[in-house]
Amino acid sequence: MIDLHTHSLFSDGELIPSELVRRLETLGYLAVAITDHADASNLDFLIPRIIQVADDLNRSQPVKVIPGVELTHIPPRSIAPFIAKARALGARLILVHGESIIEPVMTGTNRAAIEGGADILAHPGLISYEDAALAAEKGILLEISARDGHSFTNGHVAGMARKAGAGLVLNSDAHCPDNLMTREFASKIAEGAGMPPGSLSSLLSNSGQLLKKIGYPI
Repeated sequence: MIDLHTHSLFSDGELIPSELVRRLETLGYLAVAITDHADASNLDFLIPRIIQVADDLNRSQPVKVIPGVELTHIPPRSIAPFIAKARALGARLILVHGESIIEPVMTGTNRAAIEGGADILAHPGLISYEDAALAAEKGILLEISARDGHSFTNGHVAGMARKAGAGLVLNSDAHCPDNLMTREFASKIAEGAGMPPGSLSSLLSNSGQLLKKIGYPI
């Protein structure tokens, strides 16, 4: 199991990173990315601290911890510069908070995240075929979400990805312990998105390939 979208109390999660990772260790996870919400107010505060705790945990326990960030509600014109700044600060995995139908995300966010070179477009809502095709061209992964609300459009996202040839990942977007997924539950989320039984393995393979690409092979 791999989860590339989680939150700690550095943003709106409930757990400190160490407890988050320990709980995932007991569930048999191989890797987790800590991807707290960030914008101009906290980016330079957040990333160094996530890097610090990731370095410490990676020396002392088996779950590989990837320091990341979820750029959230940033105006589309600013997304590409913020992706570049996050990478310069040392974030190894960049997510952008996509156009979820349950939040007032600015139109154009999905396209700006793809054009700006994010690694994962999180819960992209009613993503267009054109944006899904661009994600496929650029190798940017679209997220199937286990998060309440964000998951409402999983079927649409999976269908657009299939039609456009875009890669998919399945993440929890966990904010509290109850959000962490067992393998059985993750499989049900994938099937609930209209994917055939057994699709979880391919979703996890995509996550593993991304980890290898950014220097965290498992």
